Amino acid sequence: MLILAIDTALDACSVAVLDTEAAELLAQEQLLMKRGHAEALMPMIARVMRSANLAFTALDRIAVTVGPGSFTGLRVGISAARGLALAAERPAIGLTTLSAYAATVVGQSKSAPVISAIDARHDHVYFQIVAGDGSQLVRPRVAAIDEAIAASQFGAPHLVGNAANILAERWPKDGEQPVAVDAQAAPDIGWVAWLGAAADPETNPARPFYLKAPDAKPAAQPPFAAQAATS
Repeated sequence: MLILAIDTALDACSVAVLDTEAAELLAQEQLLMKRGHAEALMPMIARVMRSANLAFTALDRIAVTVGPGSFTGLRVGISAARGLALAAERPAIGLTTLSAYAATVVGQSKSAPVISAIDARHDHVYFQIVAGDGSQLVRPRVAAIDEAIAASQFGAPHLVGNAANILAERWPKDGEQPVAVDAQAAPDIGWVAWLGAAADPETNPARPFYLKAPDAKPAAQPPFAAQAATS
């Protein structure tokens, strides 16, 4: 199976092509960035596909991260994935950034839970917790950092995600300390591809996965505008 993987959800623009039969990435590229995903993504996809020596119609599916993450970044990646999937007549698979972060360490230790955490700002994080075998302990949510730290009840965890250091710094000193802290600006694009290969297209659509409303909201319509609209 040939998978094109795309990630623009956080502080990177990443693209890769995975050949599952060969169990290798045919090509990949990543640029760390907080802004500019829209300008960087399509040229990057073109370079990666050219490096992999593949036509889009040779792909079996397209995988993309769908959040939590930057609202602008998510729209860029999802729009590209859906447009390419439509043109190539292939399924587009949506994968959460939290699951992509966790995938890199699930299975390393059966006893250590994995806490994926993404900075949601204002002393909050997006997080989820899975057991060492990948089974779910706490569903994805946005909560105060203290609530995420209450997960110490599950034992010494492996912390992953761009907020891993934030949790580690505030982890209770009298509890079991994290077995590892793996802070990454963005998920490993190779694992995004592997998750895309394993996911069911029917239950993993390429649409935004939001856990909270955007910080920026449209300005309230002034009264005279509302009157003009109804006149």
